[in-house]
Amino acid sequence: MDVELRQLRCLVAIVDEGSFTDAALALGVSQAAVSRTLASLERALGVRLLRRTSREVTPTGTGLRVLAHARRVLGEVDDLVREATSGHGHLRIGYAWAALGRRTSALQRRWAAAQPGTDLQLVRVNSPTAGLAEGACDLSVVRRPLDDRRFDSAIVGLERRLCAVAADDPLARRRSVRLADLTGRTLLVDRRTGTTTAELWPPDARPATEEIHDVDDWLTVIATGRCVGMTAEATAHQYPRPGVVYRPVRDAEPVAVRLGWWRDDPHPATQTAVELLTTLYRNG
Repeated sequence: MDVELRQLRCLVAIVDEGSFTDAALALGVSQAAVSRTLASLERALGVRLLRRTSREVTPTGTGLRVLAHARRVLGEVDDLVREATSGHGHLRIGYAWAALGRRTSALQRRWAAAQPGTDLQLVRVNSPTAGLAEGACDLSVVRRPLDDRRFDSAIVGLERRLCAVAADDPLARRRSVRLADLTGRTLLVDRRTGTTTAELWPPDARPATEEIHDVDDWLTVIATGRCVGMTAEATAHQYPRPGVVYRPVRDAEPVAVRLGWWRDDPHPATQTAVELLTTLYRNG
């Protein structure tokens, strides 16, 4: 059974306009074409959709149900067309664990002032590309290299690496820690999107690891004191949590913050976003 969009549009037009004659005018076709199109839809579905009298055209019970589906399908098709042809009226920036930390609100305010015609949307997607590969965003904030050749990226800034510990952990009383302070502890990591693995330590001093895939679960476990975590500073600003304390790790390399995009289909605002984020990180 093949149902075509033109058939659904014809059904909706007949009901909305109230007659085959007016539907033909609205669709820009002949009345005979409207009749043929409706008949072909009824044949395809094997049901009667409309009752016709000399005075009016009304949907049957089945016709009402088909009509509701037809409106929804046509609305989704219209959304698809708008997305493909004029989707540049908004810019979706994806992120996995944290967006830009304390710089997030500054980005939103400056973007609104500088690009009033392009709505900025932040989307959290916990995937290695922060939603880019899934089509959930136009640009993505990632804190590890995008090795997929389908994507390009630019480093827009650096963030300190912080240790996350339970509030009653002895390390929480320090102003900062070193990597060696975490040897012998259990490190909670997200290997898909996280910024830290045991390879950050020398081979003979690596902590044990447990894996997790969500920042809320990560914080919940750390608050119990069973594990510690390490993350980019943006996480501390975006996810303050009672019972969890963040401390800088003095001898750990900073985390590079990258903005990624599709190599063969970049959003027109990509360069503007790169420049704005670079400025925000440069100015602290």
